[in-house]
Amino acid sequence: MATDGKYIHETLEDGHHHYYKIGSSFFSGKSKFQSIEVVETEPFGKALLLDGLMQSAEKDEACYHESLVHPALTAHPNPKKVFIGGGGEGATLREVLKHKSVEVCTMCDIDEDVVKLCETHLKDHHDGALDSSNPRVKLVYEDAKKYVEENGPWDVIILDLADPVEFGPCYVLYSKEFYETCKAKLTDDGVFVTQSGPMSVHSYHHVFAPVHSTLRSVFHKVFAYGTHVPSFGHEWGFNVAVKNEAGVKRLTASVEDIDAAIESKVEDVDTKMRFYDGEAHQRLFHHTKIIRKALAAEQRVIQMDNPLTFNAGKALNSQ
Repeated sequence: MATDGKYIHETLEDGHHHYYKIGSSFFSGKSKFQSIEVVETEPFGKALLLDGLMQSAEKDEACYHESLVHPALTAHPNPKKVFIGGGGEGATLREVLKHKSVEVCTMCDIDEDVVKLCETHLKDHHDGALDSSNPRVKLVYEDAKKYVEENGPWDVIILDLADPVEFGPCYVLYSKEFYETCKAKLTDDGVFVTQSGPMSVHSYHHVFAPVHSTLRSVFHKVFAYGTHVPSFGHEWGFNVAVKNEAGVKRLTASVEDIDAAIESKVEDVDTKMRFYDGEAHQRLFHHTKIIRKALAAEQRVIQMDNPLTFNAGKALNSQ
């Protein structure tokens, strides 16, 4: 990422760049783990960038955060304990807390500086969810891998991580070994979901497809899905995994059954959810022929001794 006058220049991949016009910069600096930018962009409003890559922007963040959270929590019959790995903006936590059954949600982000900056500058993202006095919220600032290994169990595990940037804090969390740990820390009806990087027809092979393949080697059933997030410049991918056939049935339910499930779990759905409902759920989980064939053919399994990493928007060790 570079700032060219009043524009942020983000390299998505070789020969593919995005420019965002900025009006204000609220913060620009580094934590112990990564570079951090909080800026006002003209097309997308306030935005968070980590290591030069767009993480979320206020005008379309609901496309990402509602898609990440609600299929997984809908797939569980009665989620009470939820774990979020990452999630610095607080928007994923915001979505989890909409579910009446949730008694406690633990958000574990290694970078306290990011969380504190977002609490100050991205209030519309978290909408008060980062209030540590809320008895339903537990904020933890440490390594998510270590925390998961030493705690649990949970009904739902959500990984809202930055992309696996080379030398960044998250790449070891994209591995078969960590996914096996997560599975062991889930309850019997447990559901696991992770953001999985770009899903566009020319970029799915970087992270989205190998994450899907890796999860298939661990869980009973894995569903790949995604949606367009304009500020990311891509279709964006997710993978949700379940431990039994009951979870499969909930994820493949009809529009009407998904809507009924949401309405039973979330109060005042029409005002609290901007993006997700039963019909949107069907769109999320239906792919083009190119993506379907690619997922079926993918055989790579990501392991800690051969990690998958990005560098300046380009995946390394991805082919």
